[in-house]
Amino acid sequence: MKAGIVGLPNVGKSTLFNCLSNAKAQSANFPFCTIEPNIGVVNVPDPRINKLEELVKPERVQMATVDIVDIAGLVKGASKGEGLGNQFLGNIRECNAIIHVLRCFDNDNIVHVDGNVNPIRDKETIDIELQLKDLETVEKRLEKVNRAAKTGNKEAQTEKGLLDRIRESLLQAKSARTIVPQGNDEEVLMESFQLITAKPVLYVCNVDESSAVNGNKYVDQVRELVKDEDAEVIILSVGAEADITELESYEERQVFLEDMGLQEPGASVLIRAAYKLLKQQTYFTAGVKEVRAWTINIGSTAPQAAGVIHTDFEKGFIRAEVISYEDYVQYGSEAKAKEAGKFKVEGKEYIVKDGDVMHFRFNV
Repeated sequence: MKAGIVGLPNVGKSTLFNCLSNAKAQSANFPFCTIEPNIGVVNVPDPRINKLEELVKPERVQMATVDIVDIAGLVKGASKGEGLGNQFLGNIRECNAIIHVLRCFDNDNIVHVDGNVNPIRDKETIDIELQLKDLETVEKRLEKVNRAAKTGNKEAQTEKGLLDRIRESLLQAKSARTIVPQGNDEEVLMESFQLITAKPVLYVCNVDESSAVNGNKYVDQVRELVKDEDAEVIILSVGAEADITELESYEERQVFLEDMGLQEPGASVLIRAAYKLLKQQTYFTAGVKEVRAWTINIGSTAPQAAGVIHTDFEKGFIRAEVISYEDYVQYGSEAKAKEAGKFKVEGKEYIVKDGDVMHFRFNV
């Protein structure tokens, strides 16, 4: 599962990517600096794993991760191939969610591709290009399905109905994610269309350091614009975050954050939000060899969770032994949680909860 960072050229995408991944993607003050998409595997900050490490004292710790993709800046006309349009759109189609970076700071030394700072216009530029590309996809699909629908084919009629609704929405400059599928058939179809504007989105307002806590007039404009989108807005001073990652010690970073009025780096908030946006959650395994956070889709069953460790665990699944994270921490160990009756044995139908500490029994 991958989240793609998108935005106009020069809004801070590659600098943000560097902060998140500690990979050194090229970062410079001109458009199309990122030509090939850079992919960073990013640890998901989670204080729970620190607590489990403290209790278990394992030989090693493995955090959950999320893949972040830095994608080339998009410009007007991208849907028709302008700039690096076709490549951009292909790269973002392969992502599962969108982190949309908007420039919300003034700085005469950093060129804006459209001449001045206006996050509302910038957002609309990107939205329109993505919507135009999706409209092209929908209309091509409608050409094929219309003939079958006219013959009375029920499946084709269902598909045509959904495509017609999506097309109408796109023509009104509304993204495909505003269309709610009716029933399981439409949900499966929606997934199969692979529409760019159907992907969940998170907005990052890149502000100056003095606006990192409370935002500014540009952030207020963005919040007002997206209030009906069911999308999170995160304030981040990407320049300050870059400075924080350069500091050697934890103590130095904490002093920097305190001076800014922040409790933790904005990058940590963003990574967790991206993880949530991808509909991911975490369960833990905790032993003296290793404490590890495992990533699963929300709603996964115990066998599916076991399969993340090894496919044999899923094939030969017998049962899952489960202690909730809260109970594990309250009683201080697996043994004491068992003594308190907080140890559960679950079967194949069990839906794993975020934070479960688990062991699997299997036989292949």
